[in-house]
Amino acid sequence: MTNVLVTGGAGYIGSHACKVLAANGFTPVTFDNCSTGWEQAVKFGPLAKGDLLDCARLDEVFAEYQPVAVMHFAALSQVGESMQLPGRYWRENVTGALNLIEAAVAAECKNFVFSSTCATYGDQDNVVLNEDTPQMPINAYGGSKLAIEQMLQDFAASDGLNHVIFRYFNVAGADPEAEVGEFHQPETHLIPLMLDAIEGKRAALTVFGTDYDTPDGTCIRDYVHVMDLVEAHVLGLKWLQDGKGNRVFNLGTGDGFSVREVIEHSQSVTNKAVPYTEGDRRPGDCTKLVSGSTRAISELGWKPSRSNLSDMIRDAWRWHQNTAAHYER
Repeated sequence: MTNVLVTGGAGYIGSHACKVLAANGFTPVTFDNCSTGWEQAVKFGPLAKGDLLDCARLDEVFAEYQPVAVMHFAALSQVGESMQLPGRYWRENVTGALNLIEAAVAAECKNFVFSSTCATYGDQDNVVLNEDTPQMPINAYGGSKLAIEQMLQDFAASDGLNHVIFRYFNVAGADPEAEVGEFHQPETHLIPLMLDAIEGKRAALTVFGTDYDTPDGTCIRDYVHVMDLVEAHVLGLKWLQDGKGNRVFNLGTGDGFSVREVIEHSQSVTNKAVPYTEGDRRPGDCTKLVSGSTRAISELGWKPSRSNLSDMIRDAWRWHQNTAAHYER
C-alpha cells in the first residue's frame, strides 16, 4: 500500500486529487477537519479527521498511515476575507503548514507537493506571469502562501525536504463523471455562483468591478480545469519520487478571460441567461492574472486537455445539476 497524505482532501481540489491518486495506484489518506470540506467527498481512501493546528493528531496520523508523500491543499483561501481577517490567515495557513512540515520531517516523509497560488505575484498589470516573476502579494492570502513557499525552501536546506510547488490560477470545472465537484458554503467562485443564479438559487450574480483597465472593464483571469490541475500534482509527486529535485511550476493555460466573457460563455453552454448586477471592486482583487509559463508542459509532461471554457462550464453544470445538492453537514 502506497499512502499519500492529502490535507484538505474533503475539499474541492483535494477531493479531485484523491480520485486521480487512486487511479494512479496510490491510496489517498484525507486529513481534514471538514470545516469547509465534505465527508461525502471522501470516496477514494480513508478519512483521518483532524486539524493542522493539532500537532499530536498529525503525529498520530503519520504514525498510523506512514505516507510516502504529502499533498497539501488545506488552507483558507478567500481573498476578501483575508483582507478583513489577516490574523486568521497567518495563523491557520502558516502555522498549520509549519506543524504539517515538522510532522512530515519527524516521520521521515520527505516528499511534499504544495498547493500555492498566483496570488503570490500580486497585481502586476500587463505582465505575463512566469515562475521567475517577482512575488509581491497584495493580500494576506497570497502573503501566507508565499511564507509557506519560503518555509519549504528552509526545510529543504535544513532537513532535505523534497518539494514541488504549484502556483495556480483560477481553478474551475468538476470531475466529468460527477463523483466529486465544487461546493462551498458560502460560495465565492465565479462559475458556481453563475450556475446558482441560472437556477434561481440566488437572486443574481454580482460582478465586482466594471472599471478595471481591461477591454470590457472586468477582471481577467486564467482558468484551468480542476482535473488537469490535479493530474499535474500526480506528475509532481512522481517527479519527486524520481529524485528530480525541488521545483516550482505555474499551472495556467496562458489564456485570460474576463468576467463578462465567462458569463457570455456560460449562457452559450447552458442555453440559459445569467442574471447579474454590477457592484464595486472587492479589496485585494487584481486586474489581470495570466500565466506565461510552459514549464509544467515541457518538464512534467503536463497536458491540460480540458482547460477550455466549454469543458469547464459543461462539467461544472453537470455536477451542479446532478450531485451538488447531495452535500450536507
